[in-house]
Amino acid sequence: MTRTVLHLDSSARTEGSVTRDLSAQIVSRLDADTVIRRDLAAPLPLLDGAWIGANFTPADQRSEADKQLLALSDALVEELKQADTIVIGAPIYNFSVPSTLKAWIDLVARVGVTFRYEETGPIGLLDGKRAIIAVASGGTQAGSDIDFATTYLRHVLGFIGITDVQIVAADAMSIDAEGALAKAKNQIEALAA
Repeated sequence: MTRTVLHLDSSARTEGSVTRDLSAQIVSRLDADTVIRRDLAAPLPLLDGAWIGANFTPADQRSEADKQLLALSDALVEELKQADTIVIGAPIYNFSVPSTLKAWIDLVARVGVTFRYEETGPIGLLDGKRAIIAVASGGTQAGSDIDFATTYLRHVLGFIGITDVQIVAADAMSIDAEGALAKAKNQIEALAA
């Protein structure tokens, strides 16, 4: 049973967005006790030298300014930790994810916080979670050689420990919008709550 969902939307379109509609349908289908909502239409800050310096300063040596620089990142990571299911609305923009979603990823992929390095390679620290990604595209077929969005999201989520990833795709909508939406809705109906 899904207890807590983190619902992320990254479409720049706040009205008429296919991924916003699909992600809302997924969240509704999950019937969670708690939904944490994060709309990335209001962009997150990009990483800069000061943030990187604060992030790589050992926690017990961080100044108040360092802690303030990391406060948003800490809050975003806490949202991830609280959720057992993450639902991401991710339109495919120019074969990849929107810049706002990339900014979120940069703020939550933190060594020692959401992953660590060992001799055998990186180990994700957020295991035991599930992610459902609602994608839409004009012409890019999900999973194709030119789809760098779903492959990237699967990789980065796995990197932080979330390996149970499902894709709900309304892809190649410029070719067959009705068919793409019908396929996505069937995928949503097949999801286990």
